[in-house]
Amino acid sequence: MKLIVGIGGMTNGGKTTLTNSLLRALPNCCVIHQDDFFKAPLFQPQDQIAVGEDGFKQWDVLESLDMEAMLDTVQAWLSSPQKFARAHGVSVQPEASDTHILLLEGFLLYSFKPLVDLYSRRYFLTVPYEECKWRRSTRNYTVPDPPGLFDGHVWPMYQKYRQEMEANGVEVVYLDGTKSREELFREVLEDIQNSLLNRSQESAPSSACPARPQGPGRGCGHRTARPAASQPDIV
Repeated sequence: MKLIVGIGGMTNGGKTTLTNSLLRALPNCCVIHQDDFFKAPLFQPQDQIAVGEDGFKQWDVLESLDMEAMLDTVQAWLSSPQKFARAHGVSVQPEASDTHILLLEGFLLYSFKPLVDLYSRRYFLTVPYEECKWRRSTRNYTVPDPPGLFDGHVWPMYQKYRQEMEANGVEVVYLDGTKSREELFREVLEDIQNSLLNRSQESAPSSACPARPQGPGRGCGHRTARPAASQPDIV
């Protein structure tokens, strides 16, 4: 059983923190970070990153990323998750050797169509404008933000890609990034565990689930995860 889980959403929404917590909790779990696929790595000359009409280097656009290379990396995991895990220092747990999970973390996970179709679950972290701007101001980046970058480039690009995602009908589970780290972690972990349980029961022989009268919420005893409510972004 293979599960590809996206942890996407806005800058400073809590994606990396949530991803790291899930990585420690889930069996046979590997991670791919979208930031590793910038065409011009942060520690090298940035000539490949163009200056846009907004006057800023275009870091927060899909064209700044080598998405084909990222897709190739995901395909490598799909072809042999055991080999991929070993190459990335992940020990396969014997008691769950038939379960493999790949976490994809990044700010533009759902804007590249060939990748969108591969997800088993898509999460999208949001925080309100003022909170996001404050969090961004407290971060120390390898390439510091120039004055006005957040309002002039980062926030407009976030809104642009989110609107496109929704217009394209990409289904995501919205997560409220203002919740505590522990609360978000438990919420997503339970949802993923439910997905694993559902898949396991779907693949089991029909005799594994005896026929019985069905009613609302009745089945083989598993709970159905519900998407979290969307947190509106208000400027």
